[in-house]
Amino acid sequence: MQHGKFVISLDFELYWGVRDTLSLENYGAHIRGEQTVIPRLLDLFRKYDIRATFAVVGFLFFETKSDLLAHIPARVPRYQDPAFSPYDGYFDELGADYHEDVLHFAPHLIDQIRAEPQHELATHTYSHYYCLEPGQTVADFEADLEMAIRVGADRGVHFRSLVFPRNQFNDDYLAVCLRHGIACVRSNEQSWLYAPRNRKQETLVRRGLRLIDAYLPLSGDHNWNPREVSPEKPVSIPSSAFLRPYLPALRMLEPVRQRRICTAMTHAARNGRVFHLWWHPHNFGVHQDENFAFLEGILRHYRHLNERYGFTSCTMHEMAEEIQALHGKSLQ
Repeated sequence: MQHGKFVISLDFELYWGVRDTLSLENYGAHIRGEQTVIPRLLDLFRKYDIRATFAVVGFLFFETKSDLLAHIPARVPRYQDPAFSPYDGYFDELGADYHEDVLHFAPHLIDQIRAEPQHELATHTYSHYYCLEPGQTVADFEADLEMAIRVGADRGVHFRSLVFPRNQFNDDYLAVCLRHGIACVRSNEQSWLYAPRNRKQETLVRRGLRLIDAYLPLSGDHNWNPREVSPEKPVSIPSSAFLRPYLPALRMLEPVRQRRICTAMTHAARNGRVFHLWWHPHNFGVHQDENFAFLEGILRHYRHLNERYGFTSCTMHEMAEEIQALHGKSLQ
């Protein structure tokens, strides 16, 4: 029997990921908190021998605003809602460099991740690009991805995996990914609750049900059999659960939330399946001790499953390689 796999992917985006939805007054503390969240995550992952994929927005690589401005793609997206585009005047808000502006630049944190080679750096696109929002095009996306790859390559990073921002998975863009060397992408949970949508298509009902689903198994456990995943590139690595942040108002339900995740992990470990957990580092930016205690409970359970069932941790790209091998193919 094949052993189960535990995949962790993180969407590392700083304020670029929420600037169109959340104000700095309301959410700035979460973003600033990432300065300590990333080192704490790396310490905890090292303790439990976790291999993670960090999907990074390309803007985070820059040390200075001037360097970012020197790397504007030849094409930029023209969303119908201009609030989605950082190219329409938003750069005026940036500080001069990463010492002054920890909300938008993080080369020092990326260096900390790169110092631990068991982890994978993936791309979260260059500009936190929205693949389902009206107005943008396939050509715009390709220009964005090309610049993400160029900026990464200039720093010795070769991207093989991609995570679509806001989980706006777009089948029409997979050929572009493949053309530029992206071997695997994260896809969404197989439920109408998690089907890709743009901003206007999203509803409060779906959002509310997803919150309930974090505590009660409304949509199932979403672990999956790697033999049932197509080996065609780019390989799809479905997510299983979003690790929601600690909510003080729901603190009495924390054991229920943890049991929901651990039960799904156990099912994956016993049956040679895959469980793929994801979140954003800024989700842990406040209430850090509570969030890290919750995560450590999950990782302790992972260690138990590893010892009892051979459940092992891997990156997204390593999982894609496993899927290819199961079908007698290779990512090379």
